[in-house]
Amino acid sequence: MTPLEIVLIIILIAVTLFLVYYFFRGSTGNLAISRPVESRVDEYLDRKFDQMIEEWSLVRKPQLQKFKDERNDLLDHDEERIQKLKEYEAEMKKNLTELEGRLDTLENTLEIKKSGKC
Repeated sequence: MTPLEIVLIIILIAVTLFLVYYFFRGSTGNLAISRPVESRVDEYLDRKFDQMIEEWSLVRKPQLQKFKDERNDLLDHDEERIQKLKEYEAEMKKNLTELEGRLDTLENTLEIKKSGKC
């Protein structure tokens, strides 16, 4: 082997090592050698989604399910109370319309009595 061949082999090894380093640089997850581009894209999307979740203060599905499981009874109780309040509201509206009708009748009779006495 000539010194030129040795230098070329060293340069080839250095370039190969640089490419391998560049490929794995910045990767935190599992990169699949059989599909490197897809695994890098998946890793990138996972990082971006995690950033969006943090930035927008979103909740992941497992956390939401845990919250629902812990608070399900309380939420059901609140829904029952809301339903009762809606029924109460409907009854009160009905009572108010009846009372307004009675008040109108009383006002009309009072006006008739005033106009008759004057």
